[in-house]
Parts: sequence; C-alpha cells; structure tokens
Amino acid sequence: MAGTVPLRAGRSQTAASSAAVNESSAVKWLLVGAAGLVLLWLIVLPLSIVLTEALKQGWNVYWAALKDPDAASALRMTLLVAGISVPLNTLFGVVAAWAIAKFKFRGKGMLITLIDLPFAVSPVIGGLVYVLVFGAHGWFGPWLDAHDIKIVFAVPGIVLATMFVTFPFVARELIPLMEDQGTQEEEAALTLGAKGLQIFFRVTLPNIKWGLLYGIILCNARAMGEFGAVSVVSGHIRGETNTLPLHVEILYNEYQFSASFAVASLLLLLALVTMLIKSWLQRKTSH
Repeated sequence: MAGTVPLRAGRSQTAASSAAVNESSAVKWLLVGAAGLVLLWLIVLPLSIVLTEALKQGWNVYWAALKDPDAASALRMTLLVAGISVPLNTLFGVVAAWAIAKFKFRGKGMLITLIDLPFAVSPVIGGLVYVLVFGAHGWFGPWLDAHDIKIVFAVPGIVLATMFVTFPFVARELIPLMEDQGTQEEEAALTLGAKGLQIFFRVTLPNIKWGLLYGIILCNARAMGEFGAVSVVSGHIRGETNTLPLHVEILYNEYQFSASFAVASLLLLLALVTMLIKSWLQRKTSH
C-alpha cells in the first residue's frame, strides 16, 4: 500500500501533462497563427522591405552603394571593432564565469550585478560616460590631449563603447552552464595532480565549448549592429570613424534611400550568417 501513493501521484502528473499538451486543434492553430502574425509583422515584413528598397533602382545602384569608399571604410571599421572587442569580451567572460561558477569569494554578487549593468543602462548613456571621462573636457581629456592620445572620436573610443554593451553576453551564457556542471570533475583532476591551467584547458573548456561559441556568436552580432553607444563616441567622421549602422543613418538623412537600404542589406547578410551559425550551434548543443 505504501508504494501505491507515489504510483498514483505519478499517474496524475502524467495525466495533467497530457491534458496540457493535448489541446484542441482550434487552440493550437490559434497560437501558431498568432505567433506567425507577430513574426510576419515584426521580422519578415521589415526585412523584405529592406531588400525591396535596396534593389528598387536596380543592381547598378545597389553595387555602386556597396562599392562606395565610405561604405567600404564603414565595413572595415565594423569588422575591426568586432575583431577587437569580441576576443577581449570572450576572455573576460570566460574568466568571470569561471570565477563565479567554480569559486567562492566575497563580492561575487557585486560582480554579477556589474556584468548585468549594460543590460539595464541605455547604450547612449554608456557612450556618454566615455565622452565625459575621455573627452576634451572630461576627467582625463587635458592629459590625453597633452600627450596626443585620442580615445573619443577615434577607434579606441568606439572599441570601448562596443565592449561596454557586449561584454555580458559571453559571461551570461557560461555562468549558468558552468554552475549546472558543478565542480566535481575539476576536483577530481585536482586530486590527480593537475594544475589550474591544466584543469581549465583539459576539463573545463571541453565541457563549455559549445556554450562559449554560442556566446561569442551573440556578442559578435551585437558588436556589428551596435548604434547608440558608438554614435556618441564616434563623431560621425565619414570614412574614418563610421561603422555600418552609422553609415546607414547618414545615407538615409541625406535622402539616399536606395544606398542606405543597400548598406543595410549588407548588415542583414551578416546577421543572417550569424543566425545560421547560431542555429547550427543550437543543434550541436542539443545533441
């Protein structure tokens, strides 16, 4: 008799789960239709408009906009900033996640709060902070000017602003994964005589590689598409400090609509490549 209670409880839970899943066809189609309409309105329609407007005046205008020296400079700047900020944020994210998930220390809660700070602060405010600190009239502005060091309205400022808005992505992807894995394998390696870096590269890193790659993909996507913080610190110097999102804004404000949508389609292409890699990593992770 004692074993019948858990059995009945298990059956009731199974029945409840089946009832929750086996809804009527009308409810299923209603939910699927609502989700499809939202995706159509918020994603498919805007993307189709970008492609339509980009090709509205023909392929010659489209290729001319992409071959423009300012567009090429903006593309190089976007790739350069992403190529610097993403590896640095990856290193920070791995170290922060390893410390938070595997060790106990004072200030852990404060560290987690600081990692989440860019999610709560507007990117424009983040860029403005760097202007107030490193600008001509900022805290370090006179000293930087005296030593001929340019941060704001130059590549270093753009990199710093991009790093500010993107550094949570890798850490936030790895922290729950590493906490779920626990420390048993690391402790076993330690008892066998492995050192700190040996434990990380031979035990920890293989266990988190797919989550790490997933975080890198998200970080890179945000780095290439960042607008607010970069807009504040770049100075909008054409051909020098503009990234692709800023170049799209300049073209649109100059009423060069087809050219602006052509450059926007290039960003769209980079986003689609990112999403394909993300989907592939999701399948690998699920397996």
